[in-house]
Amino acid sequence: MAAKKGVPSKASTEPEGRAFVDEFLRKLDHPLRPAVEAMRRIILSADPAIREGIKWNAPSFHFKEYFATASLRPKGPAMVVFHRGAKAKDDAKNIRVADPAGLLKWHAKDRCSAEFRDAKDVESKEAPLREIVKQWIRQM
Repeated sequence: MAAKKGVPSKASTEPEGRAFVDEFLRKLDHPLRPAVEAMRRIILSADPAIREGIKWNAPSFHFKEYFATASLRPKGPAMVVFHRGAKAKDDAKNIRVADPAGLLKWHAKDRCSAEFRDAKDVESKEAPLREIVKQWIRQM
C-alpha cells in the first residue's frame, strides 16, 4: 500500500524536513511552543548544512547525525538537549564547548542541555546558543 502524499510511509520512522517540523509545531499545544520555535530558528541559522526532523516526538536537528533535540516536557523550562544520538557511544569522547554564558548543564561526556524560561529568554541568548551549536557540530 502506498503512503499518502505528505505522510511518511510506515517504513519511515523519522520524518524529516521543514514541512514535517512546521506541521508538528502547528499542531503542538504546549505553552513553550514559542520558545521551541525560537530555539529552532537559532539552531538552523548556525550552519546551512543543519537539517531537521521529528525524532523522539520532538523537533530534532542533524548534521551527519542527530545532535540536538528539543525537550517538550509538560512542565518546566524549554530545553534543548545536545547529544550524539539516542545512546552514549562506546567511542564517546569529551566534547569541548566553550560556554562563557553558562548555558550548558553536562549530563555525560557527550550529552548536555540548555534551559530557557520562555521565547524572550531564548532570544536574549541567541548569540551564545548559536556559537554552542557551531562548536558542537564541528566535533561530529
